[in-house]
Amino acid sequence: MIDRLEHILSLLEGAPLPKEKVIVILGPTASGKTKLAVQLAQQIDAEIISADSRQIYRRMDIGTGKDLAEYQNIPYHLIDIQEPGTKYNLGNFITDFNQAYQSILKKDKHTILCGGTGLYLQSVIQQTPYALIPSIAGFKEVLIGQTTSALLQRLNTYTCPLDFQIDHSTNKRIIRAIEILEFLQQNPGFKPQQQTLEVLVIGLNPPLEKRRESISKRLNERIENGLLQEVKQLLAEGISHDQLQYYGLEYKYASLYLLEQLDYATFLTKLETEIHRYAKRQMTYFRKMEKDGIRIHWI
Repeated sequence: MIDRLEHILSLLEGAPLPKEKVIVILGPTASGKTKLAVQLAQQIDAEIISADSRQIYRRMDIGTGKDLAEYQNIPYHLIDIQEPGTKYNLGNFITDFNQAYQSILKKDKHTILCGGTGLYLQSVIQQTPYALIPSIAGFKEVLIGQTTSALLQRLNTYTCPLDFQIDHSTNKRIIRAIEILEFLQQNPGFKPQQQTLEVLVIGLNPPLEKRRESISKRLNERIENGLLQEVKQLLAEGISHDQLQYYGLEYKYASLYLLEQLDYATFLTKLETEIHRYAKRQMTYFRKMEKDGIRIHWI
């Protein structure tokens, strides 16, 4: 059976690989994305840009699965670039990606974008210019807590540009869409900059049982390697329980356990269940990307 690296190299054979072309490696959690990205980077002289919404934070290592040793001698970007507790949004990611991408091009190297945060990946692959619209001070705070129906009613009061696709999947994203449309209403002369990025998108899709086995094994390793101690240290540094719970999964359930709202057995069971659900949601988002016109080569 052809292995993953050979599969990708076969896709690259027979066609020019300009330095401007970005190779994207995506997949659900615990599917082996980083290992494969490093192997490929060693073959084609590339650097890796991370597309992970939590690995940007310093000292949040075990819970986010950074595995920095896995990068070996390959330079990486967008990991450990923010302090825990700071707000980081899609617009920040797009700006940081473009800066990292340009720096790699100046070194005359290839770029590999690797991660599992679907919204980040899609924003780069399809270049979502509206994501760069700045936040309006105090605007979101007024809308938080409103029902979905109330938010949709507010959303429908705006004229929406034909090229602006609204994600209705969560209230948070509906609120962001309202904020963008409010900005456009206040700034009628605004013209988003559209860029075209050439990509090859590789998707890792391990069998369900293999995926579940990998998730469970990795969670046990994180517990053994000091996940709870890492969370305690973040709390000691002044990160609040609310902030930790905002980051979800490992940090949310570790916080609830340390608050004694969950016993240890329930903490483990609930966390493992939520990680499996998260992997399923990732795959659902990747399928949505395909429906939106992104071609993914699944291996």
